[in-house]
Amino acid sequence: MSIIRKALATVGYTILRTADRYSQDGLFTLHSDHFRANPKFQEAYRRGLKASNGVDAGFEWRVHVALWAARTALRVAGDFVECGVNAGFMSSAIMHGLEWNSLERRFYLIDTFSGPVSVQYSKEEVEKGRLGIAQQAVAVGAYVTDLERVRANFAEWPGAEVVQGVVPEVLTELDIRQVAFLHIDMNCAYPERAALEFFWGRLPPGGVVLLDDYAYLGHDHQRAAMDNSARELGAQILSLPTGQGLIVK
Repeated sequence: MSIIRKALATVGYTILRTADRYSQDGLFTLHSDHFRANPKFQEAYRRGLKASNGVDAGFEWRVHVALWAARTALRVAGDFVECGVNAGFMSSAIMHGLEWNSLERRFYLIDTFSGPVSVQYSKEEVEKGRLGIAQQAVAVGAYVTDLERVRANFAEWPGAEVVQGVVPEVLTELDIRQVAFLHIDMNCAYPERAALEFFWGRLPPGGVVLLDDYAYLGHDHQRAAMDNSARELGAQILSLPTGQGLIVK
């Protein structure tokens, strides 16, 4: 094998052990995943795991992106908002990673805490099976419906505000004037587009929007909806190989 490696190296090729590369959550790459060895990252990820009662979605690179986006958002004034919280894995990792209690900001955690709203799915999404997937996920307990469990998870951070309600209706009830970071993860085009459009005017230049499912397999209608909104708002979405989408205003 060493002879083959040397021969290929002379013409610019390299043999790599794919077993040693990052391969999770629909993402396979030969590039460095060095961030996984960072103790601070590991602590943040473990805090996410605590929120999910140890259920590991195996999405370390998505969490890495979210931590970067959240830290970047600290450069501007405003609160943090997550639409689509579920157990609170991502937001818990962010709050731990940013040492939230040292910051004078609110983190609004908005969810129905009863699963996706079926009437919000478009005809196209229903035909593509997105509603059926969501209903099955609710049936097997993939969506956390125990609101007290969620509140207990975020109790260590006085700046966390758990909000139960349907997006976009519940948004007008909240006194959120400026948003530095917006994370959208509702697995349905209508509320995701509504959330982006509602908060866009509250984002200052430099504010960050992170879309969890933008380029994820099977979420084409969400991507199309967000592209349309972004175009109307004069923004562009960066498509990431993690399946996420990123906007820096």
